[in-house]
Amino acid sequence: MKNPFFLSCIIALSSCNNPADKTVVLQNRIDSLKKKLSQTYKPGLGEFMSSIQIHHAKLWFAGENQNWQLAEFEIGEIKEALEGIPVYCADRPEVQKLSMINPAIDSISNAISIKNMQSFKSGFVLLTATCNNCHYATNHAFNVIKIPDNPPFTNQDFKAHE
Repeated sequence: MKNPFFLSCIIALSSCNNPADKTVVLQNRIDSLKKKLSQTYKPGLGEFMSSIQIHHAKLWFAGENQNWQLAEFEIGEIKEALEGIPVYCADRPEVQKLSMINPAIDSISNAISIKNMQSFKSGFVLLTATCNNCHYATNHAFNVIKIPDNPPFTNQDFKAHE
């Protein structure tokens, strides 16, 4: 036999003729995978919130410049981060309050889809206020979000280029 992998598979399979041996082998694999999973990076709530804060700021400047494509992208990024929170942070009590953001997300998403500046601004104010209301409801009132004054990045042009 020239293929060492094939030979090792035959040896492994032949050594597992006993069902009890197979159970031990499978349990060892499960234990090994559990150990690897426990050491895998898992984003915390702070990482999600920092990401949302960046996209919140970028969303503002996209809307201010009526760059509706970018605004749609940024609200999509916020939604994506919000969807990840219950997946990776299910043990955090704050997750129970997360749904309070949905009406504000819907409001600004609608404003973006109809490309209406006045609706965008009122939707953004609602989004920002809802973030702060959630922070208050989850004992994080010290973390106050506001409409940004300056773009978060100096190397991005927020004007629409169509």
